[in-house]
Order: sequence, then C-alpha cells, then structure tokens
Amino acid sequence: MRTLLSLETPQFNLPKSSLWDPRTPTILPIIIKNQNQNQPLSTWKLQANAKGFASTPPATAKENAANKNSNKNNNNDDEQVPQVVFERMIARILVSVGVPMATGLALLHLFGVAKEQNLWNVPLWLPFLTTFITFGASTLGIAYGTLSASWDPEKKGSFLGLEEAQRNWVEMWKEENDGQR
Repeated sequence: MRTLLSLETPQFNLPKSSLWDPRTPTILPIIIKNQNQNQPLSTWKLQANAKGFASTPPATAKENAANKNSNKNNNNDDEQVPQVVFERMIARILVSVGVPMATGLALLHLFGVAKEQNLWNVPLWLPFLTTFITFGASTLGIAYGTLSASWDPEKKGSFLGLEEAQRNWVEMWKEENDGQR
C-alpha cells in the first residue's frame, strides 16, 4: 500500500571525504526545488486506503455521516452502560492500575538509590522480578477494575469489590454463552 507522505523528496549528496577524517563520509540533504512550495495545505490530500478485493471507491464524508445516522436508528443488542456505572468502573481501573504501577516505579527507584549509595548490592534479578510482578498486576488491574465495580446503578458495592467481581464474572460469561447459542 502506498501512502503520500510528503511533497518534498530529500536526496542525499555524498561529498568528497575530507582530508582530516577520511573514515566517515558526510551526508548532506539536498531538497529538490521544482515543486510549488506556496501551495496551501488544504489542497493536499492523503491518498491512502485499503485495497482489498473490492473495487469500490472509498466512502465520502457525507456517506459516512449517512451510515452513522442509519446505524443509530437500528436497535442494537448491546445495552448502554449507565454513566454512574461507567464512572465507577473508571475510578476502579485508575486505582487498580495506578497503585501497582506506582509501587513498581518506586521500588525500581529505591533499588537504584540503594545501589548508588552502596547501601545494598541489589541482585540483578530482583528489579526484573519486581517489574514483572508489579507491571503485570497493573495490566490485570484493567480487567479487575471493570469486573469489581458494581454494574447496578443503584448499588455502590464493597470497597475491594470481590463479591461484585465474582458476580460480574459469571454474568459476563453467561452473556457470552447465550450469544453463541
């Protein structure tokens, strides 16, 4: 797939090597000046699209807007998440991702200070293990933050959300299994 990246094509000129340092050649860019540099940016158009097997031209902005409006009129099987539940999920995701990541960064900093100050000769495997565990827990925090939030808008849920995570895990797989039948 070809994409229009720039209207300028830089070419490189390798001049004669200098007498002082014959080992490293100097590369100087030369820009071709035969293109109209005063052309406004609004007329430039990126010519990139997926080719595929179809020979249909790419959709225009008006066609895309019409398709979006027609999709809004169709009834989707997915129900929309209430705003209260969405904010609860985001807060839990931020905490469950941020705490392990901040812990991992703090431990890496402490290991570095301890080694620089000659307080403790930190084994090389310890920062790797710490990074693996804390950043891995941070990655799992995205799923846990979503599952541990109460999906009921009227019910706030518990502090850690273990009961909600168990209930939501079963509910999520029940919806998945119902969708396959």
